Amino acid sequence: MDNKKIKLNNKNSIKNFSEIKKRFLFLIFSLIVFRLGSFIPVPGIDTLSLSQLLKNQQGTFVEMLNMFSGGSLNRASIFSLGIMPYISSSIIIQLLTFIYPSWKELKKEGESGRIKINQYTKYLTVFLSIIQAIGISLSLPNIPGMRQLIFHLDFYFYITAIISLVTGTIFLIWIGDLITEYGLGNGISVIIFSGIIANLPIAIAHTLEDLKFKNLSFSMLFIIIFLIFSIIYMVVFIERSQRKITIYYSNRQQKNYLYSSHTAHLPLKINMSGVIPAIFSSTIVLFPVTIISWIRGSNLKSHVFLNFMYENLQPGKLIYIFLYTISIIFFCFFYTNLAFNSRETSDNLKKSGAFIKGIRPGENTSNYIKKIMFKLTFINSMYIVFICLIPDFMRFFMHVPFYFGGTSLLIVVVVIIDLLTQLQTLVVSNQYKSSFRRANLNLQK
Repeated sequence: MDNKKIKLNNKNSIKNFSEIKKRFLFLIFSLIVFRLGSFIPVPGIDTLSLSQLLKNQQGTFVEMLNMFSGGSLNRASIFSLGIMPYISSSIIIQLLTFIYPSWKELKKEGESGRIKINQYTKYLTVFLSIIQAIGISLSLPNIPGMRQLIFHLDFYFYITAIISLVTGTIFLIWIGDLITEYGLGNGISVIIFSGIIANLPIAIAHTLEDLKFKNLSFSMLFIIIFLIFSIIYMVVFIERSQRKITIYYSNRQQKNYLYSSHTAHLPLKINMSGVIPAIFSSTIVLFPVTIISWIRGSNLKSHVFLNFMYENLQPGKLIYIFLYTISIIFFCFFYTNLAFNSRETSDNLKKSGAFIKGIRPGENTSNYIKKIMFKLTFINSMYIVFICLIPDFMRFFMHVPFYFGGTSLLIVVVVIIDLLTQLQTLVVSNQYKSSFRRANLNLQK
């Protein structure tokens, strides 16, 4: 009997390992497809000259798009838009579910409501990607130095460029859905993660090159490495941190049974907004700089206001730091209010017969949870501001070439935590399945 149990356990462990192996291999295959696609250029553009020209777009919205797409924009790839249209449409749909009652009810329908919301998000993604593709294609010849990079500027070029960019975004969303279903982690987050990781070897090469040519001392290199690991530790600590509110369940009678009171915890994450505030704040602050750089370089170089805005909205400048900080704080509070509804939580506690000790159910409980969430969101906003601005302080105040962006590190660490959490969940769920199988076999015997 013992040998049979050992053999059964071995078979179950092999099955568990094979399922995780299949998911991992599918994830690797999908990322390889994404990286190969990032090297397929849009027809009609001189990609070699474009990469040289885009070096002048550092500190702009173009650089951020290039970072998230894994350098696809640098190569005028069909994946140049990346999944930014999907992120924008997701935020818009979430806003609609918060504003309109019919959409709010749709969100409460469970799985069927979630499927409908995902469909609407994808429809809006296609629409936004078409708008962005048209905007990029039409404005491309007007950007200084870009006219000569297009071989034949005609109607066919515009149609080809628009179709290529929109198709690339749709393909990335499809790959992301497949990764979510058959791979590991959230597919969209993994694609962003892989795009950032693709730039990591270049950042390491630049750091070693600065060290070789004495632009960077060994002491400063040690500070950079220490800072990177400190940021990683802080991100892991905050992402795992929770504020647990003790809740009590009163005695309740159901049919002929009396259930005694017991306690539980209502866990509230510190970072409920995730990396959305950092991404949206970067977009809002850097997008005007990108537009000004195009206009300023063409025919308004002598315009005083545009020159002032362009010079002071660069990373490291006081106006940039102020606007970036304010926008991060705003989006932290805004997105947390969208993701978490204290009134709905208090109503659910009241319906289940739960209460917080010393707090009356209903409105008082809602206000109590709201106060706690305000404090947690404030801590979260300060944490994200620190993570996002520390590389700028290193580069522009200590004159240290810090190539690892705070937003990039934040996204990378959060995605790795999600991957490990899902991997752990898969292992535990497979162990439960195998234990249930063994229990059924014993019952049958």
